[in-house]
Amino acid sequence: MEPMSILVVDDDPDIRTALAIRLGREGYTVCQAGDGLAALDILTCQPIHLILMDVMMPRLDGFSAIMRIREKQNIPILVMSAKTEDSDKVLGLSIGADDYITKPFNMAEVLARVQSHLRRYLTLGGIHGGTNQRQVGRLRFDFVCHTLEADGQPVKLTPTETHILELLMANPGRIFSAEEIYREAWGGQEPYGCENTVMVHIRRIREKIEIDPKEPEYLKVVWGLGYKLEKK
Repeated sequence: MEPMSILVVDDDPDIRTALAIRLGREGYTVCQAGDGLAALDILTCQPIHLILMDVMMPRLDGFSAIMRIREKQNIPILVMSAKTEDSDKVLGLSIGADDYITKPFNMAEVLARVQSHLRRYLTLGGIHGGTNQRQVGRLRFDFVCHTLEADGQPVKLTPTETHILELLMANPGRIFSAEEIYREAWGGQEPYGCENTVMVHIRRIREKIEIDPKEPEYLKVVWGLGYKLEKK
């Protein structure tokens, strides 16, 4: 099996080099870009399995780059930022990032998150025969292909959104706390302060599956307890 390719996007060459060396030791192939435009160029000419994306960069910032990447690709994107405000984290997750790492970061934490997201991405990308589907009202989820249809039309989901919806579709009517959803969808990571992260991803899923996301028919919040997929 060919090594996984990781794209490190940061305008600080020291950070790019440090990440490239450490990830290279783990067997990953590492590409580097100094800004969002350079990252987009790399994505058009070679396969990338995961992106580590800085926010504040010249020419094209990280948030703008993520929005353009999400128009075509669903590979895992981990935001790296020195900003610690919740509003910046929520913005990154809202536009399509899968995770958020605060600078200065612990290299062991970065590696753990990279491994977790790649493992989930590879699972979702697997090609298997057969079918194992569940229909809930307008929604049909294929647990073999890890795909969702709404009203017979495919719904484009990120890897994290797919894991969350897979959990809920497999257990319609069951209430899951934010901590349970986080552990399942983020590969067993400890759910410290995960409420906002889960909430943002739930909102994004609603925008894709609900006719009126403000009055959800399927993905419901149970105040004080968590979230559930309504039985139909």
